[in-house]
Amino acid sequence: MSAYLDQFPREARLVKASMFSAFVALAIGATFGFVQVLHRADVLRIFSSADYYTVLTAHGVLLAITFTIFFLVGLFTWGVTTSLDRGLEDMRLSWGWYGMMVVGALLAVIAIFAGFMDAPPEVLGSELQASVLFTFYAPMQANPIFYLGLALFVVGTWIAGLDWFRSYWAWKREHPGERTPLPTFMALTTMLFWILSSAGVAVAILFFLLPWSLGIVDSVNPLLTRTLFWFFGHAVVYFWLMPAYMLWYILLPKLSGGKLFSDPLARVVFVLFLLLSTPTGIHHQYMDPGIAEGFKFIVMVNTMFLLLPSLLTAFTVVASMEHGARQRGGTGYVRWLGKLPWRDPTFTGMALAGLLFAAAGFSGMINAGMNINYLVHNTFWIVGHFHLTVGTAVALTFMAGAYWFVPQVTGKPLWNRSVALVQTVLWFLGMVFMSNAMHRGGLMSIPRRTAEPQYNFEFEGSVGSVAELDAQVVLGGTILTISMLLFLVVIAMTLLGSRGEVPDNEYAGTLSGPEHSPAILDNLKLWTAMAVVLIVLAYSLPLAAIVERHGLFGPGIEGITRVLPMVDPILARLTSVVIA
Repeated sequence: MSAYLDQFPREARLVKASMFSAFVALAIGATFGFVQVLHRADVLRIFSSADYYTVLTAHGVLLAITFTIFFLVGLFTWGVTTSLDRGLEDMRLSWGWYGMMVVGALLAVIAIFAGFMDAPPEVLGSELQASVLFTFYAPMQANPIFYLGLALFVVGTWIAGLDWFRSYWAWKREHPGERTPLPTFMALTTMLFWILSSAGVAVAILFFLLPWSLGIVDSVNPLLTRTLFWFFGHAVVYFWLMPAYMLWYILLPKLSGGKLFSDPLARVVFVLFLLLSTPTGIHHQYMDPGIAEGFKFIVMVNTMFLLLPSLLTAFTVVASMEHGARQRGGTGYVRWLGKLPWRDPTFTGMALAGLLFAAAGFSGMINAGMNINYLVHNTFWIVGHFHLTVGTAVALTFMAGAYWFVPQVTGKPLWNRSVALVQTVLWFLGMVFMSNAMHRGGLMSIPRRTAEPQYNFEFEGSVGSVAELDAQVVLGGTILTISMLLFLVVIAMTLLGSRGEVPDNEYAGTLSGPEHSPAILDNLKLWTAMAVVLIVLAYSLPLAAIVERHGLFGPGIEGITRVLPMVDPILARLTSVVIA
């Protein structure tokens, strides 16, 4: 019987609902990804090229936002409740933020899918739908329902963070002087930096994009909304990655049969992400002429510092796995790898995800450097990079983690571990083929964000031809689709199974515990204040320069005088749109 289901039956239902919402988004979003692969390679065109961007938007929003964050809130709810050994303070609040996230996701998806239906203005309130891609900044405009849905979704995540903090504050009152348990520390640190970073996109939506789509303001400053998006848009990558890191720190040592090498190093990693993740977004804007080169150079240096927490994670996790393997009898410099539990789908999936994340780190260094970034910016290289990050490091870790968590929250043993193992290996292989071709295509200057890459040429040397790269992308996409279907089959069959023995809910021990680190590491107020200072230093001057040059709502528009009377018209227009 599941220890978590027995100990926290109310919270188990919430965790299960959050994770299953993530799986629904994964199924739809991954299917649209396969449709894109077939379309770009001109193998099968299910939709017209005009609808391609609707498919691309749905793929990005469903996978990069909905799938990842629904799984995250379920995972962190588990981490907080188990490590504090107490339930959430008020389940009505908990189901409230989950419901808000569901409603927000549904509104955004409805607006996106309306692009397929060519819905008339009287249905959704605007001729424009939401084919604005995951990067939904101006000058592309979406339906107001899309922006409203995203706003509700983000606010729901903030309330989830408040829910976890309430449990932590109650625990702290009962345990004065005790160190914060590591899973709770990770969840709270992640949520603090998420609140800071998502404030940028919240401002962009509520004060600019939503009023613009409602017709309350005539225009917006595109560079301002773009900069506010990337204020959030790069940090969200770490919002996806930090729960994956948490699983690597907590589950991989346990499954390896050993202990976490260093609890203090894990805390340092999460503090560094809190400090450094947000002040780096401008490195996505190296090609934007409206931002001074000096600001870009400073951000490039800041971005390079983000290599440190990832390198520390690689060291700590691999050291923990080696300790476990040696406890199993492993010897030698590399022979100990053979003693790791490679037949366990949870372990193998996470280990393979970490391996490809290392490759993503190398391509990320290319993206972060100003001069080299100019060569790959807006090419297929970028698509290959983030398929290694969110598509592998995050997605494969979450799927592998689901093979451990679904039995925990249902009390039902995993159905057919061999099929689950094959699924994780297939995902790894599919992503190797597809991302390799995407990176090489970027070196050939094949653009991203296009439905019609009609090229037929070859490069001298080993880069290859477009036809060969297209074939690799199709092969990789096909393998990934098969893997996704196997994942859904394993989860569905597990749910249909009977109650039985499931893995225990205990954490692995530590070789170096929290008592070996200074107490200041747990001072989240200090680290949050420092993060705010770094954000102000990184963004105050660039944002001031953008507003001074082009105004809040674009050149020649007195935008500030339009903001004050905005509230009542927004509420009236939103009401009419939702009712319609």
